[in-house]
Amino acid sequence: MTRAGSQRTLLSLVAVMLAVLTTLGLGPGIGTPIAAAEPTGSGNGQSSGPKFLKLSLDSVTPTAVTATSDPYFVVSGTVTNIGDRPVDDVSVRIQRGAAVTSPSGLRSALRLDQINYDVNGEFQDVAERLTPGQRKQFSLTVALRAGTELPSGISSVDITAPGVYPLLLNVNGQPAYGGQARLDDARFLLPVLGVPGGADAKPAAAQSSSTALPAADAPPVATTMLWPLADRPRLVAGRPGSPDGPALLTDDDLAASLAQGGRLDQLLSALESTVKPDSGRDRTLINAICLAVDPDLLNTVSDMTRDYLVLASPSDPEGPTRTGTGTHAAKAWLERLKALAHGMCVVALPFAQVDPNALAAVGDVTLADRALNASADRVDELLSVKSLRGVAVPDAGTVDTEGATLFAHHGYTSAVLADSAVTTGEGRANLTSTKAPAAPGATTAEAGTPDVVNLADVTLPPAAGATPPPVPADLRGVTFDIWAATALAAIGSNPPTPPFTPDKVRYDVTNDSRAARLQDALGAIAWTSLNPQPGRPRSALLVPPQQWGANRDEASAVLGQLDLLLKNNLATPRPFTELLAQQPDPQPYGLDYLSAAADEAVPAHFTEPVHQQAQRITELMSALVDVPQQELSPHDFLTPLRDDLIRVLTLSDRRAGASAADTNAQRRLDQTTKTMDNLFGSVTVLPPGGVYTLASEQSPLLLVARNDLPVAIRVRFKIDAPAETNITDIGEQQLPAKGNRSFQIPTEVSDSRNLVIPIGLTTPDGVPLGNAVSVSVRSNAYGQVLAIITACACALLLLLVGRRLWHRFRGQSDPADEGFDPSTRQSRRARKRELKRQEAR
Repeated sequence: MTRAGSQRTLLSLVAVMLAVLTTLGLGPGIGTPIAAAEPTGSGNGQSSGPKFLKLSLDSVTPTAVTATSDPYFVVSGTVTNIGDRPVDDVSVRIQRGAAVTSPSGLRSALRLDQINYDVNGEFQDVAERLTPGQRKQFSLTVALRAGTELPSGISSVDITAPGVYPLLLNVNGQPAYGGQARLDDARFLLPVLGVPGGADAKPAAAQSSSTALPAADAPPVATTMLWPLADRPRLVAGRPGSPDGPALLTDDDLAASLAQGGRLDQLLSALESTVKPDSGRDRTLINAICLAVDPDLLNTVSDMTRDYLVLASPSDPEGPTRTGTGTHAAKAWLERLKALAHGMCVVALPFAQVDPNALAAVGDVTLADRALNASADRVDELLSVKSLRGVAVPDAGTVDTEGATLFAHHGYTSAVLADSAVTTGEGRANLTSTKAPAAPGATTAEAGTPDVVNLADVTLPPAAGATPPPVPADLRGVTFDIWAATALAAIGSNPPTPPFTPDKVRYDVTNDSRAARLQDALGAIAWTSLNPQPGRPRSALLVPPQQWGANRDEASAVLGQLDLLLKNNLATPRPFTELLAQQPDPQPYGLDYLSAAADEAVPAHFTEPVHQQAQRITELMSALVDVPQQELSPHDFLTPLRDDLIRVLTLSDRRAGASAADTNAQRRLDQTTKTMDNLFGSVTVLPPGGVYTLASEQSPLLLVARNDLPVAIRVRFKIDAPAETNITDIGEQQLPAKGNRSFQIPTEVSDSRNLVIPIGLTTPDGVPLGNAVSVSVRSNAYGQVLAIITACACALLLLLVGRRLWHRFRGQSDPADEGFDPSTRQSRRARKRELKRQEAR
């Protein structure tokens, strides 16, 4: 190869290397390209995170723009150098996309590439250099509308009409050894309820032909919101009721949640600030809110108001314990909730967020009644209210036909479901796979689902003696907007992605800051009010997740957004009771059990063990006796064990990972099973020591039965008598609580040999109790031989007496007396008397 050829080859290699480095953002920069280096805002869908800078949104002021707002809003954020090299010339700018025109756009708009945010502001400097680990806060003042003269440093996003707008913060910088590039972004929604005054404002017109905005005569949106108060199960399983025993919790995290600054305290505080007369808000807002309370949470908090214990290790239910610290916080929180609930709408959630489909598969009526019907009674008892009846609020927002049938069988007339969980026509309402077009005539959540629908495919078995077909159940679906619910679920710490969120818009929302997720929720709440569309009702049911992670500021912001909509005549409060009383759409609907919910459901292998233990509880309950002077009733004694079985079927924490949820469920099931074994073994026959000897062949058998349970119980003796015995069944007997009782059992033994008799106790229904004992019995009877010998002896005696009397009557001596000298008998008597006199001397 010539020298010139070698130089050309070398230059080619250098050019290739420079191109590669430039592509990676590490080569020398030319100008200021907006090439995507490593942005990871919620929209780009990339799996890799940022490598140099991390941009997070801290606040938006105001969170929603109205016609009376200032023409400017302020966006604050933080830029952090998360890389291993300094970054120079750090600057940010605001960008805007087109207003959201469909409900799915509330989610999908946040995944658009940054080129779709085509209204660009000017870059504003943040820092000359950020070294690794260094962070810098910034604020951008943004004009809502473009003007001829804007102050220096202020950009405009050119919004001239109400709507929900996606905004993007774009951070640029130059990493060491690289060129200037876009290094990260943050996306969020800005609800514009009205444009601040100006002759060129267009409050009711579209910005473009593709943008649908509210008509001037659009009616306000009838709005209802459920306010959830729930927590994961905390009580340790396998502990039956006790009149004075302290409650035992797996951990003391609930104490922190109830105390000032805790999650449940902040949710309650936010609502209290709305209800109080001095809150400054329209009191009609409270009419739109209904408290949704988990009875299991109330049970646990009620137990915590007394002295309680906490496991030292949650994974060791039988290990050491310590004293709980949340007694004062539990008392204060429960009293606050009781005061707040008075005069408010209250609805009971299914106990411990139980999976209704798994509960239906268990097939135990008593267990289902405890989980569904008794829940409302417990809420009423602890809060001194009258809660709504007949409405189910499943945690997943979707049920299968068996779960819905279970609701109907237990008297429920309404179920609160995601609007994607019901379907009509040949289409499927869920949007888990929306690439294929919906079938003709299908109704989808995108097009809108009526507020209340008839669930035509839910039927009840025909009445006894009746012939098929099954009877249609009077169960209706009350639907909520999945897009607003998805956005509300993203608020706060550890946000879940609900199972009704369509696959095409699922992403890890924790990449966004809490402030950005809050803005997205506020935009979702306002969207229906700002976008009246044919086929979509002018109403909204807002349903946050049952274990909502919003803090006080975030929850107050949600309430403030609702209040703002009311004040701007964009919404009107609709009580939950009015929604439930609404007439359903005449078209029949069917259930569409969402696949994501099926993936997060309680596994089927828990069904049969829970059924078996529920049956054992029922069998033992039927044998227990409620005695007036007894401290503990059978119901209070065994109901905590039913609650443990319901907690096995909880959906709580299953979105955080199936492995931990399965481990907790199995631990609860094992503890409950062990306790039931102990309870059945606490009633038994005490084995007598040695061989039991009967005085005669008809002597009674003496037995002692012991009951270690704190409640009285009815029992029967089960005696497998051998053929040589005849033991009378003494029937049903009662054992006192914590006591013994002796029994005399009539027994007839026809054999003098040692006999082994198995003896045990059962319930009146024949369910074994305790352990059977083997009693060795020996009788002093000789049976038929003794009877024959006795009869012969008596006959001989009568014969001899009769012969002697016969000879005496005839004056003859008895032949047996021949050879007998009467004087000899007299001399013997005389000698005996003489000896006695001599001894007396």
